Amino acid sequence: MSSTDGEIGMRDLTDKATYERLEKDVAAVKKNDISALTDQITDALNAFAGTARKQASRGYKQARANVDSAMEDASERGSAIMGAAQDAAYSIEETLEDVIAQRPFATVGLALGLGFLIGVTWRR
Repeated sequence: MSSTDGEIGMRDLTDKATYERLEKDVAAVKKNDISALTDQITDALNAFAGTARKQASRGYKQARANVDSAMEDASERGSAIMGAAQDAAYSIEETLEDVIAQRPFATVGLALGLGFLIGVTWRR
């Protein structure tokens, strides 16, 4: 017996009002089920979106903290290198002052020689 035969048999067994009432009840149940399922899906998607938003926010904050930490480390290293370069320049300056004070004629001769070499090289 197919579903069409079942419908005909049901109509025969019950009067038209009862059949219409049952048909409305079945339609209402289907509508309520679909509505409830839609609400569940909506709630699940909202929960998923909230979780994803929280994870993205945490990831952003962590990345920001990592970048800030890396920048701070780079700044500290740059300051340390700059300090070491200044110390080296100061040390070279002191050494040159000592050499010039101890051997002024040799220093002037060396400066003249270097000037001559630079001039000869510059002409070519």
